[in-house]
Amino acid sequence: MAKKVAVIGAGVSGLISLKCCVDEGLEPTCFERTEDIGGVWRFKENVEDGRASIYQSVVTNTSKEMSCFSDFPMPEDFPNFLHNSKLLEYFRIFAKKFDLLKYIQFQTTVLSVRKCPDFSSSGQWKVVTQSNGKEQSAVFDAVMVCSGHHILPHIPLKSFPGIERFKGQYFHSRQYKHPDGFEGKRILVIGMGNSGSDIAVELSKNAAQVFISTRHGTWVLSRISEDGYPWDSVFHTRFRSMLRRVLPRTAVKWMIEQQMNQWFNHENYGLEPQNKYFMKEPVLNDDVPSRLLCGAIKVKSTVKELTETSAIFEDGTVEENIDVIIFATGYSFSFPFLEDSLVKVENNMVSLYKYIFPAHLEKSTLACIGLIQPLGSIFPTAELQARWVTRVFKGLCSLPSERTMMMDIIKRNEKRIELFGESQSQTLQTNYVDYLDELALEIGAKPDFCSLLFKDPKLAVRLYFGPCNSYQYRLVGPGQWEGARSAIFTQKQRILKPLKTRALKDSSNFSVSFLLKILGLLAVVVAFFCQLQWS
Repeated sequence: MAKKVAVIGAGVSGLISLKCCVDEGLEPTCFERTEDIGGVWRFKENVEDGRASIYQSVVTNTSKEMSCFSDFPMPEDFPNFLHNSKLLEYFRIFAKKFDLLKYIQFQTTVLSVRKCPDFSSSGQWKVVTQSNGKEQSAVFDAVMVCSGHHILPHIPLKSFPGIERFKGQYFHSRQYKHPDGFEGKRILVIGMGNSGSDIAVELSKNAAQVFISTRHGTWVLSRISEDGYPWDSVFHTRFRSMLRRVLPRTAVKWMIEQQMNQWFNHENYGLEPQNKYFMKEPVLNDDVPSRLLCGAIKVKSTVKELTETSAIFEDGTVEENIDVIIFATGYSFSFPFLEDSLVKVENNMVSLYKYIFPAHLEKSTLACIGLIQPLGSIFPTAELQARWVTRVFKGLCSLPSERTMMMDIIKRNEKRIELFGESQSQTLQTNYVDYLDELALEIGAKPDFCSLLFKDPKLAVRLYFGPCNSYQYRLVGPGQWEGARSAIFTQKQRILKPLKTRALKDSSNFSVSFLLKILGLLAVVVAFFCQLQWS
């Protein structure tokens, strides 16, 4: 008899968890408190309690080839970075393809998840839900928590003396939807993460002036990288990941600084991070430096105090006549349906083995999916988590002892602080490629490069030096997909397809350009040797 699994939430993590359950022959039931799938990526004009909220213009920061599920590439005509409505369309296609909607109970809220009396032997859970005012309970063999971590707005008002005197409007970025109604106003955005930067850029086109206050500064990256390819298809390769892992920290820090300043000098723009050698998540925004150059946005330091109409900053400067303050200060998270003894949230942190399993349970039948912030796309990350979790539930994979798991949690947290710092916004941060490989290794889906060098050297080279996308984890092991190799070799075609909207005549410009580069390189080499001879 198939094991029954409760999946809480029908966002990205919930959908892929459903598919992984079905793939492993489990019997899932998904409880979704709203009327539709998509989670945070489904835009709604009104803010709803208990549900993630986005603004209308949100576009993905990770590209389609690096974000798609491992056995289901996005349509080749989809743009590389997707508007939220386009990404939701992909989720709908995905759910329809794998017939996932039939497992979802919509407008059903999970009230509690409790251990059954015989949990130590059965590992089962009693899940109480509410729908249309009626409560129901059912017993499940396992639970996958996929409720996300962008629901509870974090507004540290105590850190802003005078906020109670401020006569203008103030609210959390979660409540921002579009720029209508902010024309001609002087606006202060507090916090310079991705949301804060997006909102500041959008408002700056019609506002009288936008100020953005940042406590520590930030690196800003363009979505466009080498030769116009998406940034993550260039940045996230196994080769580059290996360099960041094996080179001395001082060398890695220098490399990061050089790479981040390649587009523009952050110090000149007042953006250079205070702790610039931490590998904190950069802001992905193509317009920030342009709006700064135009004076439409001005970067300010930390707000020291607020008055009825002005903001006083730590550097002593004052900005008068502020009309609106937007707190882009991130989120905290909680699990109101779980007892603290199961998953306790302290200082925006939880102790979970590999960010997934509570270490102290007698049976490993509770897992959190997507409760992580990788330096890359969350979608392939959540998918590998779900693939591993469902195999643990099924008894095909096992976890180490509680002591071993606790030691791993401690060491992982120490490493996280060393790499990313102790900021609240970094508590779920992790390296991307290393973490994916770690999960893939657990289920036997990590490619064997030594073997591939002999069997398929062309593929081995592509895997090591090319983009580390999700298809790689369908080449071998459970869930192997026969289309994985082809998907890897045709990804460039899918990247370029939506850009090729204008027919061009065949041209030899590329070959001439390439020849000029070769000749230029030869000239440099010849000049170098001539200089050696003359010296």
